[in-house]
Amino acid sequence: MAKKLGTLIIFILIAAFIWLGYGYLRHRQLYAVSNAGFIKSDRLATLSFKVPGKVTQMLAHENQVVSQGEILAQIDPVDFVNGKTQAVHQREALAAQLEAQELKHTRVAKVFALQAQIAQTDIDAASRQIDATHSLQNAANVKLAKLAKDAKRYEGMLSKHLISEGDYETIKAQLDATRDQVEAQTMQLRAQEAQKAKATKAHELSIVSEKEIQELEKAMKATRAQIKALDATIAGLDNKIAYATLKAPFGGVIARRFVTAPRVVGAGSPIYALIDPEALYAEVLLSEKKLHGIHTGSRVEITVDALEEKAIEGEVASIASASASTFSLVPRDIASGEFTKLDQRFVIRIHLKDKADLRAGMSIAVAIERGE
Repeated sequence: MAKKLGTLIIFILIAAFIWLGYGYLRHRQLYAVSNAGFIKSDRLATLSFKVPGKVTQMLAHENQVVSQGEILAQIDPVDFVNGKTQAVHQREALAAQLEAQELKHTRVAKVFALQAQIAQTDIDAASRQIDATHSLQNAANVKLAKLAKDAKRYEGMLSKHLISEGDYETIKAQLDATRDQVEAQTMQLRAQEAQKAKATKAHELSIVSEKEIQELEKAMKATRAQIKALDATIAGLDNKIAYATLKAPFGGVIARRFVTAPRVVGAGSPIYALIDPEALYAEVLLSEKKLHGIHTGSRVEITVDALEEKAIEGEVASIASASASTFSLVPRDIASGEFTKLDQRFVIRIHLKDKADLRAGMSIAVAIERGE
C-alpha cells in the first residue's frame, strides 16, 4: 500500500512539473519577459543658479512638494543691485549730457542758419550797391570826359573873346562838380567793397559754425552709443538679479538637496534635484530575439520589485529605432574580420496606467503581451 502511495505521489509530482513547465513555456510564448527595466521620469531636473554668489536661503527640503514658480533658494544679489544702481546713475548723467548736446545743436543750428542767411543777404545787397555805383560812376566818367572837352573848347573861345567869362566859369564849375562826384563814387565803391568783404567774412564764419554742428552730431552719436551700451548692461544686471532667485521650473517633489546655506556656489553648481511624479514611465531593455509580436499599444504587465504585492498595467508607448549599442561611445570594430555575434537590446518605453507609490529608479520586471 505504501509502495502504491509513493508511486502515486511521484506521478503527481511529474504531472505538476510538466504542467508548470508547460505554463512557463506557454507564458514565454505569449509574453516577452525582461527583468532589465526601471521606472524613469520625463521631468527630472537638476536645478542650479545661472550666476555665482553666496546662497543665503534654502527654502525647500528633500521630499517636499513644490509648485511651479515657487522660490526654492536665494543668492545675495547685493553686488548686482549695486552695479545696476551705478549703471543707472551713469545713464542718467549721459542722458542729461545728451539733452544738453541736443539743445546746443539746435541753438547753434538756428544761429548758423540765421548768420548764413544774414551774411548772404548782406553780400547780395553789397553786390547790388557796387553794381549800381559802378553804373553811376561809368556815367559820371562819360560826363566828365565830355565836360573836360567842353572846358578846353570854352577856354579857347574865351581867349578869342567869343564867349563871356561867366560862360567859361559855368562849364568849369560843372567839370569840377563832376570830378568831385567821380571821386565820391570811388570812395563809395571802396566802402561798399569793404562791406561786401565783411559780409563774406561773416559767411565764412558761419561755415565754421557748420563744422561745429558736425562735431556736435558726432558727440551726440557717441553719447547715444554709450547710453545704448549702458542699457544693455542694466538689462544684463536685471537678468542677474532675477537669476539670483531660484524657482521651480515645474511642479513636483524635491528629490535631493545638494547644498546648505550659507555657501558660495558657482554658476551651474547643482542646488536641487526636482522630479515630477506625474511624468513617470517605465523603460525596459528587450532582447532582439523577443521583439516578434511586440508593437506600439501592446499590453504590459509590470511587477515592481519594491511593491511585491502590486502589479501594474501599462502599454507600449514606443520601440527604439536603433539598438542601445548603436550609441555606444566605443563602437565595435569589425574591420579585422573577427566578429562575435551578440544579442542586441532595444529600449522599450512603457506608459503606466497607475503611478501611485512609484519612484524614479525602481527596478521592474515586465511581461509584454505579443500580438499577431
